[in-house]
Amino acid sequence: MIVAFSISPAAGDETGSVSKAVAEAIRIVRASGLPNETNAMFTNIEGEWDEVMAVVKQAVEAVTAVSPRVGLVLKADIRPGFTGQLTAKVDRIEQALAD
Repeated sequence: MIVAFSISPAAGDETGSVSKAVAEAIRIVRASGLPNETNAMFTNIEGEWDEVMAVVKQAVEAVTAVSPRVGLVLKADIRPGFTGQLTAKVDRIEQALAD
């Protein structure tokens, strides 16, 4: 499965920034060893249901450590039997664009 998720504390630092808290969540994702990528809006992670959800939970807990209220947006593409889709899905679109 691929999960796209975004975590944000309810309040930022003294400048309104949430980047330090979000960075701690992404640090957990990257340390998981699961295929992942981060863009301006979401972090995508690929793996089996239990391992992906465990990483998302740890990431939420990291942000909860700096904010008593946390927002989580999560979208999942559940497709049993398929792996490597984090890049394969994009490759298929690029191929279609080239045709």
